[in-house]
Amino acid sequence: MNLHEFQGKALLARYGVKVPRGKMIERASDAEAAARGLGTPIVVVKSQIHAGGRGAGAIVRSEADAAKVFAANLAKEGLPKHDKPRGVQLAKSPAEAAKIAETLLGGTLVTKQTGPSGKVVRKVLIEEGCDIKRELYLSILLDRAVGRLVIMASTEGGMDIEKVAEETPEKIFRVEIDPVTGLQEFQARSLAFKLGLDPEKLDEHGAFFKALFDAYCGVDASLLEINPLVETKSGSLLALDAKISLDDNALYRHADLKALRDENEEDPKELKAAALDLSYIALSGTIGCMVNGAGLAMATMDSTKLAGGEPANFLDVGGGANTEKVKAAFRIILDDPSVKGIFINIFGGILRCDVLAEGVVQAAREVGLKVPLVVRMEGTNVEQGKKILAESKLDIITATDMQDGARKAVAAAGRV
Repeated sequence: MNLHEFQGKALLARYGVKVPRGKMIERASDAEAAARGLGTPIVVVKSQIHAGGRGAGAIVRSEADAAKVFAANLAKEGLPKHDKPRGVQLAKSPAEAAKIAETLLGGTLVTKQTGPSGKVVRKVLIEEGCDIKRELYLSILLDRAVGRLVIMASTEGGMDIEKVAEETPEKIFRVEIDPVTGLQEFQARSLAFKLGLDPEKLDEHGAFFKALFDAYCGVDASLLEINPLVETKSGSLLALDAKISLDDNALYRHADLKALRDENEEDPKELKAAALDLSYIALSGTIGCMVNGAGLAMATMDSTKLAGGEPANFLDVGGGANTEKVKAAFRIILDDPSVKGIFINIFGGILRCDVLAEGVVQAAREVGLKVPLVVRMEGTNVEQGKKILAESKLDIITATDMQDGARKAVAAAGRV
């Protein structure tokens, strides 16, 4: 579960991480009072959406403008050039902050990460300005290769860390953290030295890094990213941004954090799938995939790409799915208007092939199937499943194996 910047900063502040003072608003009429309450000569007005690149992004008011801006500017490297208001702006007075907030709220912000459709800005953060000496980068995440939490830091803050890793990997520093001892003082000091921080403030910097680590563990995060982490002119550290992703599997321990979910920022199909206990992730392709098992789902998507197509989703119905669950999954796939064909790839184990076939047939009849459907089944009760499909009299294409199914699905979708 992803959090907004203002939510992430509130959580970090609980653990003693220094963040700028600010206030979230949802109405432009509240912006002037919020800015005046901060009492600083300059405030920053920041769009709140679940995507990066907001400062370079463009606020648009139509789908045509969104697609045009993304195609012409935001898909390129470097700071995009456009004549639209950007998603993050400086204001030199409370009145100016109010004008900017009015421009942002209700608009669609298009960034590299949102895709051409962009995201509607429903919340804005009014935040105090600060004296920035340097912009740094810091994140905490799990490195599965070593089985440990890792702090990644760089002197190149404000940039895409992927670009830094590719062009100047020597500027990225790693600290692997022992799960038994946690972040040690010597590791925090070493990190401060590598980042070139004020040696007179080592204790302060160590406390800052320790607070970040405690916050990551305390909220069961899967990612904590501060970009930029700034060193102020006084030599102190300040989390100028906060990107936090929470581990959904741990939310049962955090009822207060579960309440922070903003469903406006999530795909409606993903929300519907989650309510049905289905693992679904929307993608940008045209081949809808229904599979049982995450590994098989990944292989199915790879096969689809190998056949020249692009998967429209990751959908794992799980081993214990019943007819109703299969029907629900089928409907979710068809709710995506970009789907031009469906590839069902099932290995019958706990989920028997006859159960799957019955669910597919019922769903296809109820929704009125209008796109090609390719089914490949193997395993428990496969012959009964194939018989159900054959006797349904529906236009279902059968496949002998995974690659055959992928090729047939891509070919059939291309004729739609």
